[in-house]
Amino acid sequence: MLEETVDYLETLKKKDTAFSYEIIVVDDGSRDNTCEIAMAFAKKMPEVDIRLLALDKNRGKGGAVTQGMLSARGELCLMVDADGATKFSDLGKLLDEMRQIEKDGKGVVVGSRSHLVTTEAVVKRSFIRNLLMRGFHTLVYVFGIRGIEDTQCGFKLFTRKSAQIIFPNMHVERWIFDIECLMIAQIQKIPISEIQVTWHEIDGSKVNLMVDSMKMAIDLLLIRLNYIFGLWTVNIKKAK
Repeated sequence: MLEETVDYLETLKKKDTAFSYEIIVVDDGSRDNTCEIAMAFAKKMPEVDIRLLALDKNRGKGGAVTQGMLSARGELCLMVDADGATKFSDLGKLLDEMRQIEKDGKGVVVGSRSHLVTTEAVVKRSFIRNLLMRGFHTLVYVFGIRGIEDTQCGFKLFTRKSAQIIFPNMHVERWIFDIECLMIAQIQKIPISEIQVTWHEIDGSKVNLMVDSMKMAIDLLLIRLNYIFGLWTVNIKKAK
């Protein structure tokens, strides 16, 4: 994943001498060798600006992404899963779309796998998995986000101004955090667009299908209720 990322970003850098980038690897208190791999790669590529953010304890995917975004220094901030499920060069599609929708320095472009719903890889999934997936999408539509078909893809691009509005106001730190992230963007009328990306399923998922599906459904309901009743609000003063 790191090699693919650097190769593509270096290609952009060669095309535009004004282009620069940083890579932030967030280790969410993992028990594997994420830190060692990141450090070894950084030593092998000293010319690349790589930073490792190691959290003392696991905060959940949302917590890890939030900390990474709050540490980012670029004018554009890309959230990407480290499993390499998304083709990194599809960043080009997101960049092109961001140029089209950005307004007053604000914009969010969401990578989407919605076009893969009828593909063989999805069709061959178990009946219960596809049922839960469709049920979750229905709940997202009813309680959460409308106008975005795939809220959960781990490939999202934010302008700096948008990231500084959204992430200081995040409350959710588990898998469902994407919903709150996009909900805040919609509340603040930040332009949002969805772009199809190349994606393939990676084995070894840590998600417990039944248990985590129930947790996500409950979290989704709680997110919506907290914003409806004003228990959670978006504080623009938190933005840097």
